[in-house]
Amino acid sequence: MKTILSGSISRRRTILKTTATAALVTAARAAFPSGAFAATSTPEVTGAKLGFIALTDAAALIVASEKGLFAKHGMPDVEVLKQASWGATRDNMVLGGAANGIDGAHILTPMPYLMHTGKVTQNNVPVPMTILARLNLDSQGISVAKEYAETGVQLDASKLQAAFEKKKAEGKEIKAAMTFPGGTHDLWIRYWLAAGGINPDKDVSTIVVPPPQMVANMKVGNMDVFCVGEPWNEQLVNQGIGFTACTTGELWKGHPEKALGMRADWVEKNPNATKALLMAVLEAQQWCDSMDNKEEMSTILGKRQWFNVPPKDVLGRLKGNINYGNGRSLENTGLQMKFWQDHASYPFKSHDSWFIAENVRWGKFAPDTDIKALVAQVNREDLWMEAAKELGVSDLPQSASRGKETFFDGKVFDPDNPSAYLDSLSIKAAS
Repeated sequence: MKTILSGSISRRRTILKTTATAALVTAARAAFPSGAFAATSTPEVTGAKLGFIALTDAAALIVASEKGLFAKHGMPDVEVLKQASWGATRDNMVLGGAANGIDGAHILTPMPYLMHTGKVTQNNVPVPMTILARLNLDSQGISVAKEYAETGVQLDASKLQAAFEKKKAEGKEIKAAMTFPGGTHDLWIRYWLAAGGINPDKDVSTIVVPPPQMVANMKVGNMDVFCVGEPWNEQLVNQGIGFTACTTGELWKGHPEKALGMRADWVEKNPNATKALLMAVLEAQQWCDSMDNKEEMSTILGKRQWFNVPPKDVLGRLKGNINYGNGRSLENTGLQMKFWQDHASYPFKSHDSWFIAENVRWGKFAPDTDIKALVAQVNREDLWMEAAKELGVSDLPQSASRGKETFFDGKVFDPDNPSAYLDSLSIKAAS
């Protein structure tokens, strides 16, 4: 009797799942007419396990799942799985989907390079990785505890020097929190501090805190400053715990941030499925970029299974409206997160080069690292191009390089001459 009942339940679940998938596909076709179901070549598998951290820049993966876009492109069994931290993302990527880990993820752009070279893996064992797309530009924040409000610190971090020195003289430690050593948030806060004459290796202690735990840790005084993505800077302001000194778009307007990273062996084994995944994500990025969709997007991301936050904590900065929490409040700043405009989705090789150069600066990579060769091993902008062309995207980048980039403090990064950039920096790791 139990066997019959179990079989009946199993069949019923299969029917319900099939019906739900069909409904999603129908809805996705109506809402997203571009692209063909299952693309031109049938995916080798119907699913993949993709990790995400509760950050607004994971939106494309979440929207692709919610809107049936993975199913539309022949991948109805894609799972978008919440990760507790970037360390957990790394560990699950090392395991791989076949071993109860994950096949790919919404990931800090430098992480695939750090994993590919074994810099952050157990026993320094390299895990070949691939970057398939950029997920967003801009909209991370550097936030400061309320006790520093009177310093007036904004883009110029030097205004914190005297306050930091006073606190250290009292025998207290200055803690700067980021989300993963060598990751984007680590590099942004280091750049900001160093530009203000504060050495992140000597003048403060850098600590690792998972994004969703930043606000709670600031509330109990575990840190003085932090860098993280949204919605956590906005939530900090909404709760009156601290303020945002600057957004990272003020350091470098239009900077790259997260990537869609996959294990290289999965990509090599499943080329058609890789293209299908990319097509779904690219369509989702276009949807996410429309201002008409921001309210719905905030509601989706705020759901319990995704971020479990009030939609208002997501919405403001998503529109480019920034309440810094220190008396400044600006609207239509142009600093909102970009998912598609300005070629946000395309993984420029020159952008990856900057992240590696900064990790050379801070000692994560050796000074003699062949940056171009390393980027060529990991960055698969060619696969992005194939997927975009099949979707009918007409505005394609004409080069894999953005060329020279200029930062708020006047420093210039030339991807063809990273050593000149590194030589121009006065504060760096001891050689």
